Parts: sequence; C-alpha cells; structure tokens
Amino acid sequence: MKILIVLTSHDQLGDTGKKTGFWLEEFAAPYYVLKDAGAEITLASPKGGQPPLDPKSDLPENQTELTKRFRTDTAAQAELANTKKLADLSADDFDAVFYPGGHGPMWDMPDNATSIALIEAFVKADKPVGAVCHAPVALVNVRGKDGEYLVKGKQVTGFTNAEEEAVDLTAVVPFLLEDRLKERGGIYSKVANWDPYVQVDGKLVTGQNPASSEPAAEELLKLLRSV
Repeated sequence: MKILIVLTSHDQLGDTGKKTGFWLEEFAAPYYVLKDAGAEITLASPKGGQPPLDPKSDLPENQTELTKRFRTDTAAQAELANTKKLADLSADDFDAVFYPGGHGPMWDMPDNATSIALIEAFVKADKPVGAVCHAPVALVNVRGKDGEYLVKGKQVTGFTNAEEEAVDLTAVVPFLLEDRLKERGGIYSKVANWDPYVQVDGKLVTGQNPASSEPAAEELLKLLRSV
C-alpha cells in the first residue's frame, strides 16, 4: 500500500496576524494508523519542505498518544520537514490519498489546480480519497467522473459551522466549510461538536474534526484492504 498524505503550506490565519497550518493530531493519527498497517507513506504539500504546524495543535491540551509518539519519532519528523512538492507527484504512483486538516487548507486547497487535478486522477482511477476536519475543503471544486462536483449526492462531513463558531473563527475563514459542501450538493451530516464522526461514500472518506482523524484513516485502510 502506497499512500500519499497532502498537507497545507499556508500559515496565515486570515488577516488576524496569527499563525495557522495543519493540525498535529490530524496528521499524526492517520500517519501511524496507516504506517502501522504496513503502508508506505509519502508526504507532500503545495510548496514542499516543512509544512506549517498550527501552534494551537501543539498545546498540551491537544496532545494524544499519537502526537506524543510523533514528538519522539525523529524519522517521522525528518519526513515531515522534507515534504515533496505536490506538483512533482502523480496519482499513478499511489493507492490512496489523505488530506489532514487544520485551518491552513481553507486558504491553499479549494482553488489549488494541482491538488484538484491530483484528486480527480485518484477518483478517475477509482482509488480511495480521504480528508478530515477542514481538509474536505480540498474537495469542493473537484469534479467526479461525470463532470459534476465530486461531493454532489455523496454522504460527506467536515468541520461544522458550530465548531467554527466555538473557536471564534467564523468571520476569519474565507467561507464556512459546512455551507460550501452543501452548496456543492453534498449530503452533509454531523454530530455534536468535537465528537468523532466519519462518512464513507464509495471510495470517499470524510471526517468531521480532529477526533475523527484516526477513525477516518481506519476507514481508508478498510477500503484499501477490500480491493
């Protein structure tokens, strides 16, 4: 199993002057779920190199067993510091792709032509595509095999309007992910704030929030093993 994990390269939280990036748990959980299952993982980002970490995701209250494991894993840290440039990669070389969230993807993923083309290539090849929390934003302008929006008519989830409100960033993000997924025709559903929740529709896996990243990766793994 060869799996591509795509992280954000965006580090500015709108015009707040604060930093953002990817959410540590949403990277660490899928990384270890997939790696421990024997997958060969390649890390990528739009700009390549070290992707920005959302500083809030590194706070003590946001740590999990898997983020702690990452902090003692020098090999994984070296991989993360040297992500490949997204434009240099092809869907042909991988069995699945997974996008971790954090607020960063809200800015550099929705209209990223390279990312859109890559996801469309995975979809065309009938390979699993996973995204968690804010990362389903990478799907909003992707087209399916029929030329319609990929999420149209599909069961999806992602960071909710209520969760965005809870972190006081409703007015900061370019748009609300829940609203955009619905606008694109997605059959959007959710559970209570911060509870784990994953939707699987065909080869598409989406998770609602950080707590959903481990179960989302497990669902991606099930899809890969059922091939």
